[in-house]
Amino acid sequence: MKRWPLVTSFVLFIALCVSAAYWAMQLFSSPLRAIAAPPQNLQARPNLDAAAALLGGYTNAVVASNFQLKGVVMSNNPAESVAILVSNGKKPQTVRTNAEVEPGVTVKEVQRDHVLLSEHGVIKRVDLPMKKRK
Repeated sequence: MKRWPLVTSFVLFIALCVSAAYWAMQLFSSPLRAIAAPPQNLQARPNLDAAAALLGGYTNAVVASNFQLKGVVMSNNPAESVAILVSNGKKPQTVRTNAEVEPGVTVKEVQRDHVLLSEHGVIKRVDLPMKKRK
């Protein structure tokens, strides 16, 4: 019991040293500088059609000239997607995936910007025309 004052004094002395060291570091340290974030390099999106061969897509699709794609209605289920097609200058018609547009011509795949048609086994691609910006 006679050593309690000595132990208490030692602990308080250590606390005083720690406190003095902390405040000395705060007083003599250099101020923090603002750091700007590094600039972000924007990269162009890769062409997904270029990677189609790796994933089993249609790479050698011929462009169909007698069909025009007027619109696309996408669905979560690819089999329920609908394309609005005009063939040979006729009225526009809505066609689902795997449905026949004309005799011998079926819609194989409907994407956001194009449709793949199968005409007697030959895959043809019909692109959605780009809107002109004003």
